[in-house]
Amino acid sequence: MVDWLSGIAPHWLWLALGLLLAAAEIVAPGVFLIWLGVAALVTGVVAWVLPIGVPMQVLAFAVLSVVAVYIGRNYVRANPIAEPDPMLNRRGARLVGEVGTAVVAFSGGEGRIRLGDSEWLARGPDCAPGDRVRVTGSDGAILLVERMSSP
Repeated sequence: MVDWLSGIAPHWLWLALGLLLAAAEIVAPGVFLIWLGVAALVTGVVAWVLPIGVPMQVLAFAVLSVVAVYIGRNYVRANPIAEPDPMLNRRGARLVGEVGTAVVAFSGGEGRIRLGDSEWLARGPDCAPGDRVRVTGSDGAILLVERMSSP
């Protein structure tokens, strides 16, 4: 062992490792390091209370890490983080329900439509320029549309 570590009780090292892993989770969130940090903290408390050697501490940390990651994974899966705007980076999905105008005649089910100040590639039934269409979905950057009936 390194000389400066020889005077430190192992439980302090486990507790410090647990806090370091928890801090690393804050800096680089991924909902993984926190469970290893919990395992290290529990190992530190167990090593503090019970007179167990370092090999048993390492074994306890390994077992607690697996258990903590398993429990944490199940918890996160059962309680997903709700996004404030689930379609934030899905612009095509945000346009569902919007009404636009065909810019060019649809040929073979594909054409271009105008929505606001933008033109989009679109897929839908054949229609003539100027026909009104409603966005029903998206396939990547291509909008899926349906022709609106005349008023």
